[in-house]
Order: sequence, then structure tokens, then C-alpha cells
Amino acid sequence: MNSSLAGWLQVALLVAALAACYVPLGNWIARIFTTDKHWRVERGVYKVIGINPEADQRWSAYLRSMLAFSGVSVLFLYGLQRLQHYLLQFVGPHMANVPPSTAWNTAVSFTTNTNWQNYSGESTMTYLVQMGGLAVQNFMSAAVGIVVAIALIRGFTRSRTDKLGNFWVDVTRCVFRLLLPLAVIGAIVLMAGGAIDNFASYHTLTTLSGGHQTMVGGPVASQEIIKNMGNNGGGFFNANSAHPFENPNPFTNWFEIFTLLLIPFATPRAFGKMVGDNRQGYALVAVMAIIWIVAVGGISFFEMQGAGTATHLAHGAAEGTETRFGTPGCSLFAASTTVTSTGAVNCFH
Repeated sequence: MNSSLAGWLQVALLVAALAACYVPLGNWIARIFTTDKHWRVERGVYKVIGINPEADQRWSAYLRSMLAFSGVSVLFLYGLQRLQHYLLQFVGPHMANVPPSTAWNTAVSFTTNTNWQNYSGESTMTYLVQMGGLAVQNFMSAAVGIVVAIALIRGFTRSRTDKLGNFWVDVTRCVFRLLLPLAVIGAIVLMAGGAIDNFASYHTLTTLSGGHQTMVGGPVASQEIIKNMGNNGGGFFNANSAHPFENPNPFTNWFEIFTLLLIPFATPRAFGKMVGDNRQGYALVAVMAIIWIVAVGGISFFEMQGAGTATHLAHGAAEGTETRFGTPGCSLFAASTTVTSTGAVNCFH
């Protein structure tokens, strides 16, 4: 099949899938943050952290709660990395403590949803830190970003009160009602598509040439899904979403693009429902879709030109392009991860 045609078929399928999810998921997001009913597991969380779920907060209290939560998250993740060598580990490799500068950079980066990495995860962090630290922050930092947007929407709609809701209730609901269910389903899809998720020990293999190569394992799919769905970026391995254990084939590549676009494109519907005018949601999503299509078209066009003397002499080249995805899959991923500020990459641009 012509690569250009294949690329636009992927785009068309993405548009159809996102359009099908726009109303039901957007309505569900709006319901999550407007209903007065609490789930039993949520009440348990409120009791443990000692907050009254019925008490609304002014913007200043909401802000202080968010900053306090983020501050504790930074310290917790930093401590987890600095003490990883001493923590009980029943599975996976044992590793030295993460150096202070790397641990601090990673803790701040993952707590702020930046997810910038200057290390190779498979040779730096244990399974416990990857799961209990990085994956957890992929959930929590995404939830914090979402509830800040929800608080902003409430600011538009509440004219007779200075209360914006309860930060702790919003974050808890976002995790339990939105991110966790979608992540469980998504992780199963990724595993079915070939992404690994295990607690296997590292194995040193002898290659045909007599050399040695370390084959790694790990809880990858469960982190990969929230990495993309929460618009986090980073990855379990140093190669990010280009690594075949994180993103094995064209189907998982398309699915990961779908997941990183899913919540952003459904949020305008939630906005429309919460302000009582669905037309505003349609207007917002239309602008977002136009920007995305322009980005996809522009990047795809220039990537397919093969500009440069060396490229013309070679009659085409794919420098930095993962051959299992092709130029269309790389361009579509690049545009989608950039417009959503995710930061995950599957090719070298």
C-alpha cells in the first residue's frame, strides 16, 4: 500500500475513534466532577487523609492543597530513588541508589508532568521505583493537571460563590473514575499487541557472534499506557516509545496515539456540559482538530520529501524513522505527542 495512503487511513481511523468517544467520555468526565455521590473506595481515601469531602475550597485553599500535594510527591519520589538499594525487592534487578542530582531532576520532572529523563531506566531504577514511583506520578501528575482545568471551568460557571470545589476530592475521583479504568483496559490492549509486562529477572544471552546481550523485562505496558494517556512522556526504557517492548508494531503505535489524544479531545465536551452549552465544546474541539490536522499534514509532508543531497543520491532515506512504523506512523505520532504536550517519541525527528 502507498505509504501516504496508509498514513491518511490511520488519520481517518483516529478521527472516527475519537469522534465515537467524544460524547460518552466527555459526558462521563463532566459527571465525575459534578455528582455529589462518593464511591466507597473514595470515602476510604478521604478518611485516611483526614478531609471532609463535602467541604468546598476557595481558590487559595485549592491552590495550597495542590502545592502541598505536589511538594510531598517530589520528596516521596526523591526518597524512593535515593533509598532503592535498601528497599525490600522480591522481583527484578537490585540496583544502587539513584545519584542525588538524577533523583532530584526525576522527582521534580515527573511530579510536574514534565517527565524529562537523563538516564536509562532499565539500568538505573528497580521495578519497585518504576512502579511505585514513576508510574504512580504518571497518574497523579496527570490528575493534578486535569483537576486544575476543572477548577478553571468551575470558575467560569460559579457566579454566586467563591468556592472552586475540593482538590482532594477532585484528584481522588480523577484517578479512580477516569485514569485507572482507562489504564487497565489500555494496558491489556497493549499486552495483547505485544508489549511486555512482567517481573522477570534480567537475562544475559550469548549471541550468534559470541558476544553477550542483556535481555531486560519489567512492568512496561502498565506504565506505557498511563504515560501516554496522562500526556506524561518519558518511558520505561531509554528509547522511549521507539523501544519494541513498549511499542512493538503498527497497531500498538496507532493505539498509543489514540490514547494520548483521547482525554484531551474529550475534555471540550466536559467543558460544554459543565457550562451548560455543548456548542462551546464543539467549537473548542473543532479548533483543536484543525490544529492537529495541520500539524499532521505539515509534518507528514516535509518528512516525506526526503530533502538533502545525500537523500537524493540514495534515492530516498529514512534517517531516524522506525521501519516498523514507517514515515506516516512516525509523523502522526510526532504531531499528536507535540500538540498534546506529551513528549513521548517513537522516532528521531
